[in-house]
Amino acid sequence: MSLPPHEALIYLMVITSASDRDMTDVELARIGDVVRSWPVFEDFDHDRLVGVAQDCQKMLHEKDGLEGVLARVSEALPERLLDTAYAAAFEVAAVDLEMRLEEVRVLQLIRRQLDLDTLTVAAIARAAKARLRTLT
Repeated sequence: MSLPPHEALIYLMVITSASDRDMTDVELARIGDVVRSWPVFEDFDHDRLVGVAQDCQKMLHEKDGLEGVLARVSEALPERLLDTAYAAAFEVAAVDLEMRLEEVRVLQLIRRQLDLDTLTVAAIARAAKARLRTLT
């Protein structure tokens, strides 16, 4: 069964948040913010977000686990959305201003699965950090 691109993007955010086995309120709120505000989601039914996230969590507990989710995501995304997908995942990892080792590892797996180049990854990381920086 093919995964729609919107769901694939949400799956990446969910697996990033769940990577340390602690989906914080800040991370969940950021997923909601991304889905509500990024143009790529403008034709997504926002009422489906919780159900899509739950479907992802179920898939993580299946035989293929994380590798299976990543494979389905990469099959579902057109090439023009690969950097957007990584940016969405990075937003969730960076939102609490501390990136745990598990989150770093999942981001590495995502960028490898999506075959993103180093410069694109660095630009996405720098932009997210600049956007989330505070004065204190």
